[in-house]
Amino acid sequence: MSKNNMNKITGCIQTKEGRSNYYIVLSSYDDAGKRVRKWVYTDIPIKGDNKRKIKDRLKEMLAEYDGSGVDITKDAFFVDFMIEWFETLKMSVASTTYNSYSYTLSSHIIPYFKARKLKVKDITPAVIQKYVNDKLKGGLSANTVRKHLVNISKCLDSAVRQNQIPFNPVKRIEMPKKERYTGAKHYNEKQIEQLLEISKGDPLEIVILLTLFYGLRRSEVLGLKWDAVDFEARVITIKHTVVAVGRTTHRQDRTKNDSSHASFPIPEKIALQLMGWKNRQQELRTLQPNDYHDEGYICTNPNGEMMKPNFISQHFTLLLKKNNMPHIRFHDLRHSSASYLKYLGFDLKDIQTWLRHKDIQTTMNLYTHLDMESKENIANSLDAKFKLLETS
Repeated sequence: MSKNNMNKITGCIQTKEGRSNYYIVLSSYDDAGKRVRKWVYTDIPIKGDNKRKIKDRLKEMLAEYDGSGVDITKDAFFVDFMIEWFETLKMSVASTTYNSYSYTLSSHIIPYFKARKLKVKDITPAVIQKYVNDKLKGGLSANTVRKHLVNISKCLDSAVRQNQIPFNPVKRIEMPKKERYTGAKHYNEKQIEQLLEISKGDPLEIVILLTLFYGLRRSEVLGLKWDAVDFEARVITIKHTVVAVGRTTHRQDRTKNDSSHASFPIPEKIALQLMGWKNRQQELRTLQPNDYHDEGYICTNPNGEMMKPNFISQHFTLLLKKNNMPHIRFHDLRHSSASYLKYLGFDLKDIQTWLRHKDIQTTMNLYTHLDMESKENIANSLDAKFKLLETS
C-alpha cells in the first residue's frame, strides 16, 4: 500500500443504539498498514431534518484532516476530543451538571477552539491563558471563566491519561482571581417578621415560610414533596431538588452534597401550617378535578403544578417591591435564616448544622458577614459615649 493511501483519511456517518446524536467515523492506516478508526461524537441530533447538516459536518471534518498525514487515534483536534470526552460524562454525572457543562461547551469553549483548529497537542499553557484573557475582555466574570477552566481541565486530564499530552496545561496558568460575592444581604429579625406577615395569602407564602424556617436553598424548597413529610414522627427530610439550567427545569432525587441530605423536626406551628396548606391543595383538587396536576409537591401553583425556579425569584422581587421592603435575592433568605439564628443566640456550630454547610469555613464566612451588624452597633454605642468626652 502506498504511503499516500496510508495517510488518506476517509469517513462515514454512523449511529449508536441508545445515543441520540450522530457519530462520524474516521478511518485511516497506521505505519504498519493496520486500519485505525476513530468514532467522533457530534452535537447533531438524529431526530429531525439533520441529514444535510451531518453530511456537511463530515465534509468539513475530512477537509480539516485532508493531507495532514496524521494518526487519527493520536493526533485529534481538540474540539473533537472534547466532544467525545463530554459524551462519556453523561453516565457519571447528574443531569443538571451535564446540562450545565453542555451550555458552557456549546456557547463558549467549542466555538472558540473550533475557530482556531487546534489539535490536542497544540493546547499549551499560553493557549489556555489567551482563552482566559479573551473571555475576561469579552465581559465574562472571573468566577465564570474559572468554571470554564474546570471543564477544560477535566478534559485535558483525560488527554494526559491517554498519553496525548505530557501534562495538563490548565494547571500551569495564572488562574483568574476568584471574586467573592459582596452583594449578599439579609433581613434582620424585624424584617423577617414583616416578610412573613406580608406573604400571608401570597402564592409564595408556604415557600417563604419553609425557606426562612429551615434555611433552605431554592432548589430544596421547590423539591419538597409530601412523601418527605412524616406528620406522625414530626420529621421533614431534604432529599429531592428542583434545579433550573437555562430555561430547562431538572428534578433529581439528590441534593447539592451529602451534608445537604438531612432530616429536621417539625414543631407544632410548622405542622399546622403544612396541614393547612395540604388541606388547601385538596380543596383546589376538588374544585378542578380535570385540570389539577398532582405530582406530590408541596410548593405548587393553584392548578397543582410545581412552581418553576424562575417564577420564585421573579415573584419574590415583585412582592418586596409592592410592600416597599429592601431588595434582597431569594437566596438571601437563607442568609436571613442564619442571621435570625445568630439573633436567637445560637453559635457557629449550631448554624452550620441547621444550614447543612459542608464545612465550617462556609459558615465562618457567612458569620463574618453577619458580625458586621454587631460591630456597627458597638461602633454607634461607643460613638455616643465618646461624645460625652467632647469639650466645648
